[in-house]
Amino acid sequence: MHETPEDLARLQGLLDDSYDRAGIHLREIVTPERRLSAEQVCERLEGMRLLVVATVTADGRPITGPFDGIFYRGAFHFGSSPDSVRMRHIRQRPWVSATHLPGEELSVTVHGRATVLDMNAAENKGFRDAVLGIYVPRYGEQWMTILEGGMYVRVEADRMLTFNGEGL
Repeated sequence: MHETPEDLARLQGLLDDSYDRAGIHLREIVTPERRLSAEQVCERLEGMRLLVVATVTADGRPITGPFDGIFYRGAFHFGSSPDSVRMRHIRQRPWVSATHLPGEELSVTVHGRATVLDMNAAENKGFRDAVLGIYVPRYGEQWMTILEGGMYVRVEADRMLTFNGEGL
C-alpha cells in the first residue's frame, strides 16, 4: 500500500460521507456490513485494476471505456494517449465517473473531477515509480515510451461507494 495515515483518514471520510448521502435504494443493498473501510479499499485495489470510465461528449452524452486503473494514495489514476477520445473529453469537461467491478463480489465507484498530472513533476514521482513498478516488469523497458507519450489523470473524488459481496 502507498497510502499514508492521512490518506487513509481522508479516504475514510470520503467513504463515510458518500454513504451518508446515498439514496435509500443503494443503502438497502450496500448495508454497513457490505461496505469496505479505507484500508480494505487500498488492500483490494493494489496493482493495476481495470476501470470503466465515463466521460461526457460535447453534446452531453455519456461515453464509457476501459482503462488500466491504479489506486494510489487513496485515489484512482489512469492514463491513455493524449489524443484519445476520452482524454480529449477530460481536457474539455473533466467530470468523470469510474467503476472497478471485477464481478459480483466487489464494486468500487467514484464520481469526481479528473486532474491532469505532469508525470515529470517532483510531486508525482511516487506515482510515476508505482506505474513503472507495475508495467516495466510486465512489458520491459520499452514501456517507458508509452509512459513518456501518455497522459495521466487522478480522479479527485466527490463521492466513492464500495460494495463487498464476498461470502454472501
